[in-house]
Amino acid sequence: MKVQIALMLGMRQLEGAGIEGASTDARRLLAHALDLPAERLFRAVNDELPEECHKRYLKYLSARESRQPVAQIIGARAFWTHEFRVTRDTLDPRPETELLVEVALEAPFARVLDLGTGTGCVVLSLLAERPGAKGVATDISEPALAVAQENAARLKLSERVQFLHSDWFHGVEGRFDLIVSNPPYITEAEMDELAPEVRDWEPHSALTPGGDGLGAYRAIAFGAFARLRPGGRLAVEIGPTQGAAVSAMLAAQGFDLLELRQDLGGRDRVVLAHRPGGAPSGNAG
Repeated sequence: MKVQIALMLGMRQLEGAGIEGASTDARRLLAHALDLPAERLFRAVNDELPEECHKRYLKYLSARESRQPVAQIIGARAFWTHEFRVTRDTLDPRPETELLVEVALEAPFARVLDLGTGTGCVVLSLLAERPGAKGVATDISEPALAVAQENAARLKLSERVQFLHSDWFHGVEGRFDLIVSNPPYITEAEMDELAPEVRDWEPHSALTPGGDGLGAYRAIAFGAFARLRPGGRLAVEIGPTQGAAVSAMLAAQGFDLLELRQDLGGRDRVVLAHRPGGAPSGNAG
């Protein structure tokens, strides 16, 4: 069978299963079966598809029909300027979270703390952009930390980041110029409304703290001030309706210069806050 025919059949199979973006998914899965970058698949469309690759492709299509995310099937997701390993123990890095990285890079920092690191995509993206900086990353999930450590090793950043099995600030020592977090923020009531790719395949502990979805922000707001140097910054990703509530929590703990930043869809996505005081020492480059 030609690669092009297999691709067309795969697209039809996923379309028949009601998969949005079926053509893109089929291309990514076929490229992965052929061990090719997705952008190079077009060069192989007239080649014969090896039987072993065809079997892998059919397996991937079946997994996608069951709504397993493509990133989990191929084991990787592009984020910022790198690819990160993804498993069922981690959230699939979203494009919206790149705004958190963008905001964090607006000012210099020498030491960064990432709370609830997951794949490590945020802290590792930041350290890759700031060669003189060092980081600490926490997560309550040991399997997620193992994935983050693997990503750090692949990006040659292991010597500049410490990973801690921790519930938010527990065991974290010292102060930081910057604290970042993409915590669980989906409300308990919203969980049933999520797409099956998210609800059925991603770790619930990384999606929701239960209740009103604000529990993680309460813990972060309570502990972050003491862990920041004077003039330090805190940047957290939020759900689109949570900006006012999260800003109020941070203001109550003494943070000022609070800002809401919007994603490309115009939705509130990041809250940025400052600890009053002098500018922190940092590394701009």
